[in-house]
Amino acid sequence: MSVDLSQFIPSFLEESFEGLEIMESGLLNLKPGDNEVIHSIFRAAHSIKGGAGTFGFENVTDFTHLVETLLDEMRDGRREITKEDTEILLESVDCMRLLIEAARDGEDYDSEKIESTSKRLTITLGEGCARDESSESEQAQQASHNAQYHINFVPEHCLAKTGNDPLFLFNALTELGNLSLAANTSELPALTDIDPQELYLSWQLTLETDASEDDIKEIFEWVEDECLLEITQQAAPNTNTNTPAEANSTDELPVETTKQPEQQAAVDKDDASTNVSEQDKAKAKSKAKSDVGSIRVGVDKVDSLINLVGELVITQSMLSELGSDFHMSKIEKLTSGLEQLLQNTKELQESVMRIRMLSISFAFNRFPRLVHDLSIKTGKEVELVIKGEQTELDKTVMEQIGDPLVHLVRNAVDHGIEPAEVRIAAGKKQQGTISLDAYHQGGNIVIEISDDGGGIDRNAVFNKALEKGLVESNASLSDSQVYDLLFEPGFSTASEVTDISGRGVGMDVVKRNIQALGGRIQVESTKGQGSTFKVNLPLTLAILDGQLVKVGSETYIIPLISIVESLQIDKELLNRVSGDMVLYRLRDDNVPILPIYQLFNLETDFTELDNALLVVVEADGQKVGLMVDDLLAQQQVVIKSLKDNYQQVAGVSGATILGDGSVAMILDIPGMIQMALNNAQHAQTLQTKASYGELMS
Repeated sequence: MSVDLSQFIPSFLEESFEGLEIMESGLLNLKPGDNEVIHSIFRAAHSIKGGAGTFGFENVTDFTHLVETLLDEMRDGRREITKEDTEILLESVDCMRLLIEAARDGEDYDSEKIESTSKRLTITLGEGCARDESSESEQAQQASHNAQYHINFVPEHCLAKTGNDPLFLFNALTELGNLSLAANTSELPALTDIDPQELYLSWQLTLETDASEDDIKEIFEWVEDECLLEITQQAAPNTNTNTPAEANSTDELPVETTKQPEQQAAVDKDDASTNVSEQDKAKAKSKAKSDVGSIRVGVDKVDSLINLVGELVITQSMLSELGSDFHMSKIEKLTSGLEQLLQNTKELQESVMRIRMLSISFAFNRFPRLVHDLSIKTGKEVELVIKGEQTELDKTVMEQIGDPLVHLVRNAVDHGIEPAEVRIAAGKKQQGTISLDAYHQGGNIVIEISDDGGGIDRNAVFNKALEKGLVESNASLSDSQVYDLLFEPGFSTASEVTDISGRGVGMDVVKRNIQALGGRIQVESTKGQGSTFKVNLPLTLAILDGQLVKVGSETYIIPLISIVESLQIDKELLNRVSGDMVLYRLRDDNVPILPIYQLFNLETDFTELDNALLVVVEADGQKVGLMVDDLLAQQQVVIKSLKDNYQQVAGVSGATILGDGSVAMILDIPGMIQMALNNAQHAQTLQTKASYGELMS
């Protein structure tokens, strides 16, 4: 029986991406003398190379070998850490990511980019020849071996079950020097008693090498918790004869012939199991693609969930016992049990939701590299400060907020931070600062992108809007209303187009994507001091805090995040304008009134505006009053997609099932405001045509 190694490919891919993040983060912070950092980068590259070799991803192995060689020279002190070498290594990390993504998705990759970077690495290493000539350097290395290590390797019997094959370890050791070994068969049972998934052998190895003991330990790092490993060093013999170490009850075997018929299945030495077939690779890649949506969950969260399920089972058992022989004397116990069930269900819901919550550092981790590359491209010195990276956010929200944040950070570097000479002339530090911060506020999360640059020129934005016909010349706009113009499609104040920004494309998409998540974006800026973009998002897209309202016979849910206030209409504050639109004077604002019963063609007894209930909501900087029959409770509701289960409906963002089993629609506030504006515009057009017709007659 052989172990199907293809089942471990998804895990390898996931760990490889984590290793790439370690490499990139380390390289961005690498300074001369940072030995521990360069060691961690090397270990990550070494693990990726070893895993790729195990699963037959030769292109990953070959490319990473060059990266590993350059890192090895750095950590051994044979090469100084320079900015140029760091840049080529960062580019190499990008190439490794391309190769691993191609392995995951079963797709082609940019071979020209890989080849170009390989040549740069080769030139940097001073090899001056193709990798096919590497055997000559290996022979030269073997000639200079000056140390001999005795290695006692006793793996646990279950080692093979985890996909680890000692043969791979031995092959890796041969790359360090001359290896000989002897297998200890003393624990090998009779043939009839062998478990094909167990490993019964142990080994005594002798390695002649000029590598360090740490290099040897790194080869065993994947199995260090599943074996006994003893490494001792002594001077190498002055002979080229390989003499294996003596061991009690051992049979001496050269590394090429370590197979034993009885042990073959246990350690998977046959070609069919050590080489992952193309069919297995394709199957594993398909599984890897389907596993992209997986997340890692802390043990504490799983333990909490298990405990809550246990409490739920106890409560259910108690209620079942009451139900089997119920009479009125048990009503108090029944009420208590139902309250306990409600509490358990609520805690279970919260616990399940916490499983989906991930640290926002998963989204923030891409920005150090982004700012580093943009700094080089723009010639500006920019420091990135990250705060609140442990703030948790729903995985789905985090995946969709990544691109909008990239746009905002790119604009902060390109438009926000001034060139060095301008900053110095203004009395600022030459180096600009961009800050990323995340924190909870109420039931939402706020992400702030700030810079200490020149700020937004209010007059320039207003004049550009005037030029595009977005505002009237006599319009009186607040600062926030002027800054909102930045999110109009095609709007840009850049004096020239660059490959970073300035085409007027992106900021409107940013706002649209944030709104699609049920969030909003605000801009604050002080000329000469900098700007702050605040993104306010719900913690999760699966659950919504809502206000239940009654209109006719229907129940609707208004997201609490959109509600400004609720009030009873005072007819003295009503004002009817053209287009049959009614405005309500709310302090300094004139708020359009939108009767929901008219919008959805519902029958209701409450059609008069006088003393009607009004829920004032806000979206996109615009307020509207929703006229309803009655205000019900506030509660959390589970969102169900209409698009997936039925079809998209204008003015409705989703649906939910209430406690009584009925279905309630969740109102799409931005969509309803747009519908109200469209209706008013249509009514105004009809009224104008009617007036024109009367005049002509």
